[in-house]
Amino acid sequence: MRAALICIDKPDHLQTRLDNRAAHLDHITSSGIVEMAGPFLDAEGGMIGSLVILTVNTMDQARSWAEADPYAKAGLFQSVTIREWKKVVG
Repeated sequence: MRAALICIDKPDHLQTRLDNRAAHLDHITSSGIVEMAGPFLDAEGGMIGSLVILTVNTMDQARSWAEADPYAKAGLFQSVTIREWKKVVG
């Protein structure tokens, strides 16, 4: 199954994102369950959140991945929504 993580950054936390970006990218690479990922952008092109699509066996696995994300551990996110997602096109 796929799970979509929709993560919205806390206001004025760009430096937290930048400080933890390398560890976040390593978490993505090393986990082996990320199908695609990328930041949400504001009108000026600044990073303000993340969309991550995971391929998992259970929603608990998706929640565990999200909790272990260095961005989450650093307190970057204002909110994290995890939903089961079905790919239809693309």
